[in-house]
Amino acid sequence: MVDSDWNDWLPRAVADADPDGVAIWYLGCNGFALTDGDTTLFVDPYLGLGDPPRTIRMIPVPFDPTDVEAADAMLATHEHTDHVHGPSQAPILEGTGATFHAPDDSLTVAREDERWTEEWNVDDEQLDEVTEGDTMEIGDFTIHVEEAHDPDATHPVSYAIEHPAGTFFHGGDTKPSEAFERIGEEYDIDLAALAFGSVGRIPDKESREPTRTRWYNDENQAVETAAALRTDRLLPTHWDMWKGLTADPTALHHHVGSFEHPNALEIVEIGDRVDL
Repeated sequence: MVDSDWNDWLPRAVADADPDGVAIWYLGCNGFALTDGDTTLFVDPYLGLGDPPRTIRMIPVPFDPTDVEAADAMLATHEHTDHVHGPSQAPILEGTGATFHAPDDSLTVAREDERWTEEWNVDDEQLDEVTEGDTMEIGDFTIHVEEAHDPDATHPVSYAIEHPAGTFFHGGDTKPSEAFERIGEEYDIDLAALAFGSVGRIPDKESREPTRTRWYNDENQAVETAAALRTDRLLPTHWDMWKGLTADPTALHHHVGSFEHPNALEIVEIGDRVDL
C-alpha cells in the first residue's frame, strides 16, 4: 500500500498536459513521467519508503499509483527495489493497461519475487523483456535500449527516448562507461538524467553494520558521463532520496563549466516539470 499526502495533483497534471513537445516530470529518486499529450511513459517510478533504518526516504511520496489514469508504457532500468517495486508500479499497470518493459532480472523480481500477476490484476502479456539493442515504437516515442554500467546491479540498461521534439536519455544508476562515447555519437541527446550522490555510511544489508557506500556518480563521474553523451542538458537525479547519500546538485555547476558538454545544468526537485 502506498500513501501520499500530495493528493492527486501530480498525476492529474500529467494527464491534463498538452505540451508543444514533451513534458517531463521528475518524480524523485530516479523516476520520471513523460507525455506529449497523446502518449505517456513512466520510467523507474518509485513510491516506497525504503527499508529503514538501512535506507530512509528523505522526500515525499508524490502520488498514489491508483490515481494514475494515463499511461501507455513503463520502463525499468534495473532490478533494485527503488526501480522495480510492485506496490509502486503494478497498480499503474493494473489501472491503465500499460506495458512494463524491463531487462530479464527486473522481470524476475516482478514475476517471481513480487508475483505481480498474482497480487495485482496484471496480465503476464503486459510484462515485456528487453535487452541492449532493442527498439520500441510507442506513439511518437522511439525507445532504444542501451548499455549501462552499474556494478551494483545484475543487468542494468539505459534508455535513449527519441521524439520529434527531442531526445531524453535515462541512465538508471549508471556510472561512466566506454559505451557512452558511442551513444553520444549515435543520438542527439537534449536532456540526460544521471544518478548523482555522495558517499555515506549505510547499514550493510546482511550485518546491518554501517558500511562505506557509493551507489551513485560523484561530481566528476556525473559530468564525465554527460560529456561523453554530448548532452545539451544534464539533469542530476537520486541526490534527494536516501539519508546519508544525499548531495547538493548545485556543486555540479563548477564541473559543468569546464566541459564542452553539457551546455546547461537542469536542477529540479520532486514534482518539477521540464520540457523538450
